[in-house]
Amino acid sequence: MANRIFTSEAVSEGHPDKVCDQIADRILDECLAFDEHSHVACEVMATNNKIFVGGEITPLPKKLNVKRIVKDTLRDIGYDSKELGTDYHSVRVKDLIKNQSEEIDNAVIGDNPKELGAGDQGLMFGYATRESKEYMPIGTVLAQALVKEATRQRKLGLFDSACPDMKSQVTIEYIDLDHVVIKKMLMSIQQKPNVDQKEFNEYVVEKIMKPVAERYGLNTDFDTFVNAGGPFTKGGPSVDTGLTGRKIIVDTYGGAAEHGGGSFSGKDPTKVDRSGAYMARYIAKNLVAAGVSDRILIQLSYSIGCSDLFSLAFKTYGGAKYSDDVILDIINKFFDCRVSEIIKNFSLTKPSFKYADISVYGHFGRDDIDLPWERLDKVDAIKKYLESIPKTK
Repeated sequence: MANRIFTSEAVSEGHPDKVCDQIADRILDECLAFDEHSHVACEVMATNNKIFVGGEITPLPKKLNVKRIVKDTLRDIGYDSKELGTDYHSVRVKDLIKNQSEEIDNAVIGDNPKELGAGDQGLMFGYATRESKEYMPIGTVLAQALVKEATRQRKLGLFDSACPDMKSQVTIEYIDLDHVVIKKMLMSIQQKPNVDQKEFNEYVVEKIMKPVAERYGLNTDFDTFVNAGGPFTKGGPSVDTGLTGRKIIVDTYGGAAEHGGGSFSGKDPTKVDRSGAYMARYIAKNLVAAGVSDRILIQLSYSIGCSDLFSLAFKTYGGAKYSDDVILDIINKFFDCRVSEIIKNFSLTKPSFKYADISVYGHFGRDDIDLPWERLDKVDAIKKYLESIPKTK
């Protein structure tokens, strides 16, 4: 890999789009707790002190209290006063949810409930790289860590001049996969009025940016930017309309890999935009961890109503240790990509699994949640299989 510069961003749970993702996934969790075979496609819009919730759900739980879910989500994030523009005490909620189309519902169920069909057509990508212990692009890891740490300190009262709405951006220089340098860190953090701007900026640099860099053993002599556009006192849905599914690059690989275009939040796992993307990541991560390639991108595609793959492709960026035929054999031998098998193997409809937990701070590379698609349980078997196969030169 030649020297190159690459930038990734992340947003906090108070960002308007992420507010919507969290509400949608909490609704999904309640529907699956009511019936693990629920088909859910939930969309949310947030503007000013109003939240609109729509979409299609079958079966629709009679006790689904959308207003309560919205209020609880806003409260937990920290939108708890009228000064923030959005306040869980007084927010107005419009419930526009309806039943799913019978045609789509029937296509998913099919003739054999054990062989679920995909809830839609689509293509999705999974990516892994050995440049970080999470097998994720390091810029993405750092960007997520920044907003997560700032939010943690805000909620603990250590950073009480901050408000919920935040963004981060990290620019990395790649010398190669084993040598990366942080060039720039940027944070835009909603702040309370009349704070000392210099003290605020210094706190972000010294208590958030540098500690995060040190946590990953990286340099701290990078350029820093805090609220570069000036005071940021008005934020959240009161000044920026939020929608579900608008932070798909933040949810995945920070732009370092392709994205199929489909969002995740508010969708049950028969929607392959979600479950297929988790499967593609699972394949990619296990292949890289097993030493098959330094980096790999997996593409899967499905057709509505069909349980098995429509197509499979991959790209190794010149970092493969084995031929394409060997890699394809490994994927076919060790990974079952049927929709019903993905859902079963990852327990994606069980009440113990909470989608709300991953609706913010990324769906991949998490070390704070045991995510089934992040497990490296195929690595040993792949390595054993490769013992008798020569590497490519």
